Amino acid sequence: MTVIVFPGQGSQITGMGKDFYDSFQEVKDTFELLSELTKINLDDIIFNNPSNLLNETQYTQIAIFTVSLSLYKIFRLLNNKYLDINYMLGHSLGEYSALCAAKIISIEDCAYLLKNRGELMQKAYEPNQSGMAAIIGIDCLKAENIISDNKLNVQIANDNSPIQIVISGKKEDLLYSEKFFKESGALKFILLNVSAAFHSNLMKIAEEKMLNYIKKIKFNSSNINIISNYSAESSNNNSIISQNLSKQMSNKVRWVESIKTLENLKEETIIEIGPGKILSGLIKRINKKFKLINFNSINDIENIKNAT
Repeated sequence: MTVIVFPGQGSQITGMGKDFYDSFQEVKDTFELLSELTKINLDDIIFNNPSNLLNETQYTQIAIFTVSLSLYKIFRLLNNKYLDINYMLGHSLGEYSALCAAKIISIEDCAYLLKNRGELMQKAYEPNQSGMAAIIGIDCLKAENIISDNKLNVQIANDNSPIQIVISGKKEDLLYSEKFFKESGALKFILLNVSAAFHSNLMKIAEEKMLNYIKKIKFNSSNINIISNYSAESSNNNSIISQNLSKQMSNKVRWVESIKTLENLKEETIIEIGPGKILSGLIKRINKKFKLINFNSINDIENIKNAT
């Protein structure tokens, strides 16, 4: 029994997936299809990163999705097609990768959603006037108490691990909050290189526009359950999945709770598919008992064959 997880924004790196692109026609075909669907030259942006476009949200999201989905296709090609996958989940935009890999949303519809999602999030607030900060050394509950007790105008965007959370807000509010977190025991306060305050109420208008796009696409039946960022609960009910997805953009990513849901479901093996190993690192801090496997380079092929 296997769980697949897909990474989100922050995992991008120039050249990601190039070894698979050079080795498998299926990957080239996926890049070509998504480039055609989005009218974005994805292989150039991903492999060459002209003008640092790969780090602009409107390109980052569809680029990570392209690589994650390409790697998932090779993973299934190399493994028994009847491999028992019970659950899928992803971090923020990674949830879209999960929905596409589970065939709940078609690749065409996913490209449509992510192209619009990236553009909406990029333009949701005045450039460089809002952002996010990672805080190391405190958990979500303590962070919530610090925010409440000091009446800070920031929100928890990602509950990533028992020792790492991410907050969102206006730039001045983030900078003002730093001293309160450090005085309360935070080891590090790191402003992130992002264009806006994702997963906060500053995304509300963008989320309302995104809902119009979500309403236009078809959700298909699947025997794979999706664990939602919004609820941290498992479901294969299309109505619930679409409702949760529509609330994702302005609400907290409940990653710790999502992994605890897997604990309660007695799952044991988690495979991270896509660029980087960020999620594996977070999961280790939540529960060291999971068997964690990464699939993000050609070198992982033999390991993945032996593990599954």
